[in-house]
Amino acid sequence: MIQLSDNISNYITKHFGNEYLQKYTEYFHGGYLPYLRISPFVDETLIIKRLKEYKIELERIENIDRAYRITEGQNIAGKTLEFILGKYYIQSLSSMISALVLNPSEKDIVLDLCAAPGSKTTQLAELMNNKGTLVANEISLDRTKSLVFNIDKMNLVNVGIMNYNGELLSKIFNNYFDKVLVDAPCSALGITQKRGEVSNWWNEKKATGLAEIQFKLLVSAIKSCRVGGEIVYSTCTLSPEENELVLNKILKKYPVELVDIKLPVKSVNAFTKFGNEELNETISKAKRILPWEINSEGFFVSKLIKTGDVDPSEKYPRKEKKYEILSSKSGKMKNIIAELSDFFGIPPGKFDEYKYIIKNEDIYFVDAAWDYENIDAFIRVGSKLGAVDKKKIFQLHTLAAQSFGAFAKYNIEEISERNELQTYFEGRIIKRNIEKPGQKIIKYKDYFLGTAGASKEGLKSQFPRAFRTQEIILPS
Repeated sequence: MIQLSDNISNYITKHFGNEYLQKYTEYFHGGYLPYLRISPFVDETLIIKRLKEYKIELERIENIDRAYRITEGQNIAGKTLEFILGKYYIQSLSSMISALVLNPSEKDIVLDLCAAPGSKTTQLAELMNNKGTLVANEISLDRTKSLVFNIDKMNLVNVGIMNYNGELLSKIFNNYFDKVLVDAPCSALGITQKRGEVSNWWNEKKATGLAEIQFKLLVSAIKSCRVGGEIVYSTCTLSPEENELVLNKILKKYPVELVDIKLPVKSVNAFTKFGNEELNETISKAKRILPWEINSEGFFVSKLIKTGDVDPSEKYPRKEKKYEILSSKSGKMKNIIAELSDFFGIPPGKFDEYKYIIKNEDIYFVDAAWDYENIDAFIRVGSKLGAVDKKKIFQLHTLAAQSFGAFAKYNIEEISERNELQTYFEGRIIKRNIEKPGQKIIKYKDYFLGTAGASKEGLKSQFPRAFRTQEIILPS
């Protein structure tokens, strides 16, 4: 069992006092309580009912729509059919707050500067009603994989994914975004209950070094945001060096103002003094969430408004344009859309709700209100519509089937048996007689699972390999 290190204990005693240390120690040794948020694109009552079939019990969280504490069945909540299909997302209560404070709409152009693993990105996309322009940036390529995975699992089509150093992202974007979230990498003193290994490496020098990175990230966010735009700066740590002192330094050098925020959970005002140093008094508008007061994690949350121009960063040279965003009416898309519409009976007008990107044999779709044209700067924009196979036939992707399935009339195959469901998720062949070969959209109860290839053998699952690695507990 990991113990609370002397480095942490001495730091907390020095800056917060013995009573604070006692409460922090009790929190550190307490049991972690998971929470979840239910997707706004599903029937909330139905999902709660389905989870009860797994013996998962939920407790509603006041003041936050569709947020629940998992009181029973914590060990299986991340293995249900509904979780795999993105009907809900497991996320700590405190972690939900930053996106709620930013509160973007589908009309805003939004940046999540430090996006992986995607908890807040997916929440922002949902707040935007899965429409508009949301840029999700992550510096780590490995962590970008988890970001892509979670965006795909939640079936979101308004997100463009980038892999850049966030400190330099203003070299691509200048005065562009309406709203920016900087949930910065930090020393994690607020989440030690969940990640006890933090105790093994935490020290003040590490926190001070991270504060330099946090400052640079926040500067990049300010430069990337338009005048009048909003920036939320948050961390999951409790050290003032990474919170109040970062804001104090920013307020001295850049045209931003802190604004009052009201959180849906209990919080206290941020500090305006650190040691003998008096800080900008408006920093009290930022909030500290103490983990033992809300049975979740410790967090720091603030909101700034950009009030004036900032000298722009030197621009990165623009990449040679390889790809373009196409409308549904473009010559390159007309035949494919007509083919999909005829084969699956999807009304052609549904395809007008999106724009399209062709990358060799692959085609992606993104919300029609997507704003940024230089898509060569992105790893990916939108979600995968499908690809042209070796026989020059367009094959619908599972993610697209999940988006368009509810509007399809033809070539839908329903499965009802648990063994068929298991076979499908394992990527194998469901044995059954098929009257008409070709691609099918697979449905189970109210859920559109994805696609399969139909032949004399049966239905060959086309469920993506990336999702087959998950353990899935099927409903009884």
